[in-house]
Amino acid sequence: MFRTAVCRLNTVVRRAVVQNVVRTSAIPSRFMSHQSTETDEEFDNRYINYFNRKDIDAWEIRKAMNDLAGMDLVPEPKIIDAALRACRRLNDFALAVRFLEAVKDKCGNRVREIYPYILQEIQPTLRELGVNTPEELGYDKPELALKNVYDM
Repeated sequence: MFRTAVCRLNTVVRRAVVQNVVRTSAIPSRFMSHQSTETDEEFDNRYINYFNRKDIDAWEIRKAMNDLAGMDLVPEPKIIDAALRACRRLNDFALAVRFLEAVKDKCGNRVREIYPYILQEIQPTLRELGVNTPEELGYDKPELALKNVYDM
């Protein structure tokens, strides 16, 4: 008797759950936003102004660099200049070098085309600030790397 009542209750609950799932799955799950998109110049100016703030601290620089690294783009040389100057204001040499490594990584498969152009454009800033590139510091080659067996 108890078993029959539990089985019927289970059937009723199951039907109610399935009906609710069917009703809610028909509703669109995501609505598009109506925000306006910013132009490339506005985007560049937003990050340049952010890095040029006088009261910026190391956490804010890292956050902006992380945001740039998470986007599907390679930052413009003027944004990189502003970021390097912000690192220099805080005397954070390591962060400047790591940012250059991140920029090189963002170049992806076209690193031989894009990265030399970026270095050419930011070279005056690098000299002015006394920041070395990862290649000048030897960070582009692993320290304990073994020779390739096919090159021997």
